[in-house]
Amino acid sequence: MLNVTASFDLSALQARLARAASAAHTAGVDALLVSPGPDLRYLVGYDAIPLERLTLLVLPAAGTPTLIAPQLEEAAALASPVGALGLPVRTWGEIEDPYAIVAELCAGAGKVAVDAHMWAEKALHIIAALPSATVVSAGPVLGELRAIKDGAEIESLRRAGAAIDSVHAQVPSLLRPGRTEREVGRDIADLIIAAGHVTVDFVIVGSGPNGASPHHELSDRVIQANEPVVVDIGGSMPDGYCSDSTRTYAVGDVGDEFRAMYATLQAAQAAGVEAAKVGIACAEVDAITRAVMVDGGIGDYFIHRTGHGIGLETHEDPYIVGTNQTLMQVGMAYSVEPGFYLSGRYGARIEDIVVLTDEGPESVNNTSHDLVVIDL
Repeated sequence: MLNVTASFDLSALQARLARAASAAHTAGVDALLVSPGPDLRYLVGYDAIPLERLTLLVLPAAGTPTLIAPQLEEAAALASPVGALGLPVRTWGEIEDPYAIVAELCAGAGKVAVDAHMWAEKALHIIAALPSATVVSAGPVLGELRAIKDGAEIESLRRAGAAIDSVHAQVPSLLRPGRTEREVGRDIADLIIAAGHVTVDFVIVGSGPNGASPHHELSDRVIQANEPVVVDIGGSMPDGYCSDSTRTYAVGDVGDEFRAMYATLQAAQAAGVEAAKVGIACAEVDAITRAVMVDGGIGDYFIHRTGHGIGLETHEDPYIVGTNQTLMQVGMAYSVEPGFYLSGRYGARIEDIVVLTDEGPESVNNTSHDLVVIDL
């Protein structure tokens, strides 16, 4: 089957290729070698199926990019924006060595960079095919480019945010004592697709003590009366851009202690959203968010970073963590998702996706941050 991007802006792709080549040159890299995955989709719009057969974009710092593809994938490659871009496609047959083509196209290269998602097997074959070249990761080069979203990408994230918001709006009707997390999760997955996503990337339904595990897997635990439930959900839209949003629900009365901690969490999340300004370090956004949790007496229960970038991947640059000194820039898109987790008891998290615009931070998720109480 053909696996292509639903729509694309040819001029945007051409600009991305030019920026990537320039960034490679600045980094002292002679060529970027990009295999199927989000980097390839970002650069040329081709959502290639990752196979044991080699598909590889060879993007020189100076010169014409070339796509290496298995002969049986040639039609899919040309049906993607690769064809409209007019990029040369070098195909190889079943008994040919595709890495010989890599060696030919990278002849004389002193340093090449492979994308961060490349299978180790393929990276090792490239190292063997280019014995005189230094092989490094292209992650820093491509990650920095992808971290700054253009206007079309921001619109994509807004659509994804609205779609997942529509799912959260229906979650209260699914939560009631006697249902299992797995049953609720299946219903949510159906809603994610109905809202316009093409894939369900994850569904977390953490009831009661399971809410204390930030990445809890769906289980057969039965939801009980008077306990909180953490619901973290996301999917990918037809254009590849992702949604990701967390809300916490109360199935009945969860008690004064939980409500007090939740009020602190709500204040911390709001502070984290407002903290992002052009020129502030990602680490400082994390520190501002975390300080509210510490001042409220629950800092020890906030056990993960404040957030992560999002785009063609749910998790990508920039990471909002205490060690990241990257400066915030207009066009960055990232989550703000503080939480508290008391092992064996319960947890809570509030997560929005935020884009930094010329006017300041804008949340693309707009359902209520209040604790949603479901009357029994």
